[in-house]
Amino acid sequence: MNEEAKPLIYIVDDDPSIRDMIELMVDSVGYDYQSFADASEFLDAYADVHGCLLLDIRMPGMSGMMLQERLNEQRCIMPIIFITGHGDITMAVEAMQRGAFDFMEKPFREFDLLSKIEKALEQDEQNRVDLTMKQEICERIESLTKREKEVMELVAQGKANKVIAIDLNIAQGTVEIHRSRIMSKMKARSLAHLMRMLMVAGELDNSI
Repeated sequence: MNEEAKPLIYIVDDDPSIRDMIELMVDSVGYDYQSFADASEFLDAYADVHGCLLLDIRMPGMSGMMLQERLNEQRCIMPIIFITGHGDITMAVEAMQRGAFDFMEKPFREFDLLSKIEKALEQDEQNRVDLTMKQEICERIESLTKREKEVMELVAQGKANKVIAIDLNIAQGTVEIHRSRIMSKMKARSLAHLMRMLMVAGELDNSI
């Protein structure tokens, strides 16, 4: 991973001893980190970069759950690992249902937390690759003409050229020309590749 893509570990916990312990832990393996005593302080400094968030579930003021809700509203894709006390398991499960990546129960072992961080960073990297890919695919779809989009929608439904021609009341040869242009504009190597891109863009469940 190049220097520009080096991940950042956000630590948000009102307990200074926990923050100190985690800071030493992530620093020992070479991760960059930023540490905060409360959620509001974190929000003031937060940037949507490659990384993950280690978040205490119970804090005065804005709780970890409330911060998660705020980040969900902002469509943050950064994985959250909640740090929980013994009595917080029900809350942690609820946080997982809201999209948290994982949780750690205090006290936790260094190896276990570092393992979860590594997996969270892998997930975040893949999320960002997928997001970039989706944006590029949507731009390709927007480059299509209205007729090409109509043809692609029918192709995605598995219809043959002859059937598409009948449905759109155009010549079969015209359909073939449109399909060729669609494959070129979409940079699709095969029909399966085209279908995969439409899945990534979320177009198979909606009208194109």
